Amino acid sequence: MTDPETLSVTIVDGYVDEPAHFGVPPYISTYPRYAAGALVDAGVPREQITYHTIDGLREETNRWRDVDEADLMIYLGGMTVPGKYVGGTPAEPDEVRKLAWTANGTSLMGGPVKFGVGEENAGATETERQDLDFDFVAKGDVEAAVYDLVESGLEGFNNRMRDIDEVSRWAQEGAFVVEQHPNHPDHLIAELETSRGCAYRCSFCTEPLYGNPEFRPPPSVVGEVDALSDRGVTHFRIGRQADILAYGGDGEAPNPDALRQLYGGIRDVAPDLETLHLDNMNPITIVEWPEKSREGIRIIAEHNTPGDTAAFGLESADPVVQEENNLNVSAEECFEAVRIVNEEGGWRPGEDHADGPTFGDDAPRRLPKLLPGINLLHGLKGEREETYERNLDFLNRVYDEGYMLRRINIRQVMSFAGTEMSETGAEIAREHKKLFKRYKRQVREEIDNPMLARVAPPGTVLPNVHLEYHQDGTTFGRQLGTYPLLVGIPGERELGRTIDVAVVDHGYRSVTGVPYPLDLNAASMDELTAIPGIGSSTAGDIVVNRPYDSVADADLGTAVDLEGVATAGALEPGGAD
Repeated sequence: MTDPETLSVTIVDGYVDEPAHFGVPPYISTYPRYAAGALVDAGVPREQITYHTIDGLREETNRWRDVDEADLMIYLGGMTVPGKYVGGTPAEPDEVRKLAWTANGTSLMGGPVKFGVGEENAGATETERQDLDFDFVAKGDVEAAVYDLVESGLEGFNNRMRDIDEVSRWAQEGAFVVEQHPNHPDHLIAELETSRGCAYRCSFCTEPLYGNPEFRPPPSVVGEVDALSDRGVTHFRIGRQADILAYGGDGEAPNPDALRQLYGGIRDVAPDLETLHLDNMNPITIVEWPEKSREGIRIIAEHNTPGDTAAFGLESADPVVQEENNLNVSAEECFEAVRIVNEEGGWRPGEDHADGPTFGDDAPRRLPKLLPGINLLHGLKGEREETYERNLDFLNRVYDEGYMLRRINIRQVMSFAGTEMSETGAEIAREHKKLFKRYKRQVREEIDNPMLARVAPPGTVLPNVHLEYHQDGTTFGRQLGTYPLLVGIPGERELGRTIDVAVVDHGYRSVTGVPYPLDLNAASMDELTAIPGIGSSTAGDIVVNRPYDSVADADLGTAVDLEGVATAGALEPGGAD
């Protein structure tokens, strides 16, 4: 028997992306935190637990020594939803095999990787179960496997699911591991789990494989936030659930009182939090229980931070596809849910809650508190050319009738064993690849661009944009939160900093911004020409005629209201051009 007090353990985070769980940086998923908590609960000292991200191993090869020398190496990862990522790159299957080969001690693999592995992390793919040369693969909850494996002296475990008492302990005990994340403390957002499982059985989704919904009571989640807050975390997303409105109820109907305890409790223990967002909200819940849903949405919008997004799994507006894949919401029902969320959560800070949804020249220049996002999935059973037309019709209707969507996510299906889609695989998705690409481009050009201008009109202020990378002389950054806007800022600025930005123009899925407030007496030519209506000639005139006593003195006549974006600060001696 191996004594837990003598164990050295290395946790490697290969990142996860599930229908109701996200863990690619700047996010940290629940898996490494719960696994670390289970280790401590089983008797492993905290100082003997090392945590690395897969990107950290790539960047510093000497960290592989921790994989090699650990008595127990735990790999956590798996992508059951394909995506494109800026903050990190998920582990590929060959890298996961390398971890197993490198580990001289006992190796354990867990997380959504248990559902299957493809040749790459991409849509339109099939997967199969593989052990990738690990000693153990957790077919149940990896955190339960970690606890039982240590308890057994590394001899083995029975695949099982953890219970509420265990996850409540482990979530708090494992909070310390966030301090070892390379993004800690300023650029890290913790994914929070309120429940697992789903009351519905869509053909493609892995979430029902967790069973019917099981909820963590508010004190369990609030206690976890308290522990994370004590470790310096100020950004949180309540993302690990199939439907936030169903929290604390019977799995389907809303329970506003539970939401009030949850959100109010989080605000009590983390009064200085900077981000409080969510992810999944089931539109059928809103349609079936509209008044309770409205109350729940109001509670969320009162406690969250601006720019929050409730992802709606419409998946397809085609009734044929809906029928063949057990999708639980029709296009008409989803539209009604979009309307209700806009009415209850579409207000912006600085205005009366009853005024939402607001946009245009008179809207306050902050992002709305809570808007719906739409998930569309292609390659499902029954898909036909008309499917794409119906999806476009739905999106155009939302825009034409004056509502807002924060995000339209278009992807192709991944097929996993245990789901109904395993019989069809990715065959339809591959057949429709060209049609899918053409349709996706059409959505971006015809809907995303004007919708983005409605959600974030010129002059909208985005506080605390984290600068992430350079491309073609532009610095790109994002706020922390659910599906944050990608912001392009003229010039190459120091990365890793955060600045406030004012939106001045819109792309298909990103915006152009300038530092807020923009000082006309110090602004660069690139910053000035980023503002619509200011060409290089006008920008040159601005520079030549500086300094200004006020923005009005510049008399620019631009489409953007510069009074809300710019200032005319005092120049340092010798600062005029």
